Amino acid sequence: MLKKFVSLTIAAIGLGAILSAPAAADEVRIGYQKYGTLVILKEKGLLEQKLEPLGFTVSWTEFPGGPQLLEALNVGAIDFGTTGEAPPIFAQAAGAPLLYVGYEPPAPTSEAILVAKDSPIKTVADLKGKRIALNKGSNVHYFLIKALEKAGVAYKDVNISFLPPADARAAFESGAVDAWAIWDPFFAAAQAATEARALADGTGLVSNHQFFLSEKKFTADHPQVVDAILAALEEIDAWAKDRHDEVAAELSPKVGISAPILKAAVERLSYGLKPIDDAVIAEQQKIADTFFELGLLPKAIKISDVIRKPTS
Repeated sequence: MLKKFVSLTIAAIGLGAILSAPAAADEVRIGYQKYGTLVILKEKGLLEQKLEPLGFTVSWTEFPGGPQLLEALNVGAIDFGTTGEAPPIFAQAAGAPLLYVGYEPPAPTSEAILVAKDSPIKTVADLKGKRIALNKGSNVHYFLIKALEKAGVAYKDVNISFLPPADARAAFESGAVDAWAIWDPFFAAAQAATEARALADGTGLVSNHQFFLSEKKFTADHPQVVDAILAALEEIDAWAKDRHDEVAAELSPKVGISAPILKAAVERLSYGLKPIDDAVIAEQQKIADTFFELGLLPKAIKISDVIRKPTS
């Protein structure tokens, strides 16, 4: 079912050509989003320098969200990418050949449930019976579930419109939906443009980790390339963590968001690449179990089955 959705989704965002184009020899294909340290790495050009001695080049493809990125990995269109917590869970349940290879510390304030500035909705409890837009299977999917749970609202008692960020913002601004669960930098941009109010962010509800994921066969065949990507990410994290103004100014023309707005998102980002450990595996397993109990996953999964084993 997901593979059918994959083709439709990728065609809808104009990436069909990627699927028909085989990877070049000695090339790593990386999927990125508008937000996070991977896009900073892309713009700095550090990875290309690290991979040159290994005889590898890099191709980069932008995706509107984690689910779409992992759909591309599932059909062999990319080798490496980054997403939030929920997308790899849905992808694993669909049989995607992914491995978790690293993660970044929690960033709970980087996602929020927004309502219009003049909306009568004042609390998360007021969302009962309302229409909420979100990107299906994204990190905000679980965040919304936990926010509703804390407010005493059953997931089945809200109406979900599954929309990618651009479509969700259009629906939000037109009033076609009552609320929007979204992440940065879309969160920061929407607040700046519309004065939208945040009913809640992830604080006290979710960790909102960013995960780095690699295709299983690529990882087995080219472990040194995956290690080089992770080493480059460590360097970028160390460089970027105290340079929010510089990062925002550099990324602004690339992502189409003004530097002052982007700075708000950059400041909410977490920095410091970490290896996958038992604690984060347990957190991911809890999310997977929650989705399965709600009938959102077709089968139960074990996160520990798709963790990259340490290289010797």
